[in-house]
Amino acid sequence: MSLKNINPTQTKSWKSLEAHYQLVKDVPMKKLFQQDKDRTEKFTASFEDIDLDFSKNRIDDKTLELLLQLTKETDLKDAVEKFFAGEKINTTENRAVLHTALRNQNTNKILVDGVDVMPEVKSTLEKMKTFSEKIIGGDLKGYSGKNFTDVVNIGIGGSDLGPRMVVEGLQFYKNHLNTHFVSNIDGDHVYETLKKLNPETTLFVIVSKTFTTQETLTNAETIQAWFLEKAKRSDIKHNFVAVSTNLQKVIDFGIAEENIFTMWDWVGGRYSLWSAVGLSISLSIGFDQFQKFLEGGFAMDEHFKNASYDKNLPVLLALITIWYNNFCGSESEVVIPYTQYLENFAPFLQQLSMESNGKSVDRGGNQVNYQTGNIIWGNTGTNVQHAFMQLLHQGTKIIPVDFIGFKESLFGNQDHHKKLMANFSAQAEALYKGKSKDEVYLDMKLNNQLDKVEQLLPFKVFEGNKPSNTLLVKKLTPYNLGALIAMYEHKTFVQGVIWNIFSFDQFGVELGKELANKLLTVNS
Repeated sequence: MSLKNINPTQTKSWKSLEAHYQLVKDVPMKKLFQQDKDRTEKFTASFEDIDLDFSKNRIDDKTLELLLQLTKETDLKDAVEKFFAGEKINTTENRAVLHTALRNQNTNKILVDGVDVMPEVKSTLEKMKTFSEKIIGGDLKGYSGKNFTDVVNIGIGGSDLGPRMVVEGLQFYKNHLNTHFVSNIDGDHVYETLKKLNPETTLFVIVSKTFTTQETLTNAETIQAWFLEKAKRSDIKHNFVAVSTNLQKVIDFGIAEENIFTMWDWVGGRYSLWSAVGLSISLSIGFDQFQKFLEGGFAMDEHFKNASYDKNLPVLLALITIWYNNFCGSESEVVIPYTQYLENFAPFLQQLSMESNGKSVDRGGNQVNYQTGNIIWGNTGTNVQHAFMQLLHQGTKIIPVDFIGFKESLFGNQDHHKKLMANFSAQAEALYKGKSKDEVYLDMKLNNQLDKVEQLLPFKVFEGNKPSNTLLVKKLTPYNLGALIAMYEHKTFVQGVIWNIFSFDQFGVELGKELANKLLTVNS
């Protein structure tokens, strides 16, 4: 059963939000804090090790009330129930959407077309566990009998961005295996990777659902040719594995049938890192840590399903984005993790959000008359403070920010971490408070710069009133990263439901590929 077709602009709450925006658009956040001493506590929601403070936003009690009413009028509750029940909410492709089943930790059946998918999911996870442990422990070796030292993940899109982000994000927990990722069809990418590797000690993981993706197959064939310069074709079965549904094509490539890990059509690529697509994660940090990662995702699923929407992290984040995107005129948002480990978190979220909700046709097949998907960008703090924060502080655009910080550092260096977290807190405060002319004047007076007041004062004023969320996480662990990723997945889902679009197809990815193939045919 498909999701309901409800144009959000025709709801009472949408119209009320438009009128409400006119009333509050010029109210500074400073005033909101002055009027309500409990604002921070009231506008904070928590889930286990994650605290979301959304008080530094251009919203008041009424804004939140109307946004929550919007979830009722667009029947978010019905959509969530259908989502978790395995109904075919990916209507345009006639598929269920069940990445949540991949991390399901309870014993409930999850049915697709009347068949429980959990036995197959558990079987694949068990296969991943056995395989990972044998590779890490040295029981499975390369074709010449040497232990593996390196793993290369060959994929693109969801078969690359998610696993790569998690492997790099959790490298503190990694074992002795060095993990590499090849995605771009640019030959320089693959050859630059290969020059660091020994074919005898490298395991190649080819990730392609159909085993026909141009970029992935071109890179795989190039790597295969490089491998065969030293090895025999019969050696491929020792050093290559695949994650795919196309059994025959994988076998034709030379990969042993027992080294093929399955995928399912009810998992979209950008949501697939929880499956065998995450084999490189399991190989990098070990299956026990991968299991904790799955448990974190599952815990967030339970929170999303069960928490009231006024305290529900994914729902709140989605509603805040909709407020800025559809009522305040913002078209982008920034995500800034204050850890270098999550350097690729923003690119991962770009695909998650922009491929899902970059749609201009609603669920009834009509052109939408409102803004949908927003632009996601960002990098890590404090690097961003020396890059694009100038635009956020003194530019002309309203760009909401998600600041993600961690209470504990992994290596325990208190000097570094205190300075890092001081910057984390200061940036959010500076964005919302700004700096008035009087404050600038006082600073210049204290620094004996009154002779330059007339010349410099206008340039040193910060308007403030710039919005942000702060997500404070206890520690970067596999469990907490799993929860964080699942939170943003569900945020994306909620936005798509309210915008009345189908979030789980990606036909926009195909047109460029089709034209490229035509050009290749013409020029060959």
